[in-house]
Amino acid sequence: MKKPKAIIFSGYGLNCEEETKLAFERAGGEADIVHVNDLVDGLVSLRRYQILAVPGGFSYGDDTGSGKAYAHKIKNHLAEEIEKFFAADKLGMGICNGFQILTNAGLLPGALTYNDSARYTVRWVDLEVAGESPWLKGIRRITLPIAHGEGKFVGSKELLDGLEKGKAIAFRYVKGDICAWQELPANPNGSLRDIAGVLARGGRILGLMPHPERAQVFTQLPHWTTLREGCVREGKPLPKEGPGLQIFKNAVAYFK
Repeated sequence: MKKPKAIIFSGYGLNCEEETKLAFERAGGEADIVHVNDLVDGLVSLRRYQILAVPGGFSYGDDTGSGKAYAHKIKNHLAEEIEKFFAADKLGMGICNGFQILTNAGLLPGALTYNDSARYTVRWVDLEVAGESPWLKGIRRITLPIAHGEGKFVGSKELLDGLEKGKAIAFRYVKGDICAWQELPANPNGSLRDIAGVLARGGRILGLMPHPERAQVFTQLPHWTTLREGCVREGKPLPKEGPGLQIFKNAVAYFK
């Protein structure tokens, strides 16, 4: 059986391609990093892939707002091809800047704006799954890192109510072990209703501000040495995988 294959967009300041590719491969799939211009020029076709991922970074330097210029590139040149891709039973993901790109492109609901702190924020957060999606199967709580300056999710009351009713809120920021350990508030950016990620197309498209690809290995956790000591004392084997890898495993398993 062929392994499910992911296409990971690159170009113009996206910079998390390699980590995202590695996560899909660790999860049992295959992945190609493809510059968006190769798709625009027809050198690569989305038909070869089952999963589309737009990784994090600083596309176009965030000069016109995070994700806006790259989203226009997609809308102006790839809208028809992407619509055909998602009309089939395929999956999509946008991480951090990728999330901003997919919202600006109209592929995900809502919008993302400046953090309430008006600062670029780097830390770990605790998340609770609130929606239904192939990406989220078997996950109730998860701990992941963030790194963004425009991560505050906003939308009208009607939109937010619709997301809740349709189980299209993927993640909410919650006060968990990592927040308590860091002595930090649960919501890092002021997102309305504590929203950290959303869904579209019946849960097949996931957008999230935290970076699961940066939590695919146990030793990436900020308190892994403390957890290691607990494993040693209890005689338990040291985990190898980080919490973020399960999201990629779920995507791969969807096609198996």
